[in-house]
Amino acid sequence: MPLVETKFEIPAATADAANDVLLEWGEAGWSVVEDVIVRRAWLVGIFATEAEVESQTAALLPLLTAAGVTRLGEATVRVLADADWRDSYKAHFHAWQFGRLHWVPVWERATFVLPPGHAVLWLDPGLAFGTGNHETTRLCVERMVALLERRPDPASWRVVDAGCGSGILALSAALLGCRRVTGFDNDPEAVRVSEENAALNGLAGRVEFRVGDLVTGLAGKANAVDVLLANIQADVLMRFAAPLVGAVAPGGCLVLSGILATENATVKATFAALTPGWTLDSRVMGEWSDVLLARPA
Repeated sequence: MPLVETKFEIPAATADAANDVLLEWGEAGWSVVEDVIVRRAWLVGIFATEAEVESQTAALLPLLTAAGVTRLGEATVRVLADADWRDSYKAHFHAWQFGRLHWVPVWERATFVLPPGHAVLWLDPGLAFGTGNHETTRLCVERMVALLERRPDPASWRVVDAGCGSGILALSAALLGCRRVTGFDNDPEAVRVSEENAALNGLAGRVEFRVGDLVTGLAGKANAVDVLLANIQADVLMRFAAPLVGAVAPGGCLVLSGILATENATVKATFAALTPGWTLDSRVMGEWSDVLLARPA
């Protein structure tokens, strides 16, 4: 079924601010496209119908204005064949790595050379879900890799990826040797994409992906999760701080991301109040930050 694309230019200097708006808003159909050579940037939205394009644009523009992002000129609207948006998307997803793990788009499979002793996760994130290139995912991935590579027996660890998106974190845990991995998301399309990425990597059945929110997804997991990953916006993390903290097993860790650096102190204070005696750490990457909480054994 053809999709409908809308595209309008924004000042190149406000591309990061526009990206932040999209991440905070959580509407997956939008993306920021930049040409760093000519220093131009655009917002691109791809939706099922022209009516949805109109409603989505009407909802987005006030959020952009509040963030100091202006629209330059009128938007263009066109109908896309399936191959059109896939080829456009490929131009903005590039391979990256941390430690011995690599995250590589599947269309580079024929040319990518994996160093000896390293592992690769092939990704085809589709239209709407994460490639790992954003700072919030990188923060979470780096924490997880560091935690798991310090552990001599990752196979025994119970790992949960809350808000799994394209499944990057959960599938990466499986590649690192974890055998008890679960991912959930409140968007069924995210779960579908995650399962596709699992099959793409020969990991079908190794990770359980299902639809759920921070209540239903963590049900039955009190004091049971060794590594709980939650790359979700700060206000949601704080609203569900109790179930997140309550799921962590003795000796386990809670990794929070999706937190603006300016929100970090508030998030830390919220979680610190619920975790006396736990070790707390945080890092900043660009405008974003994470929080790592470690429960004593």
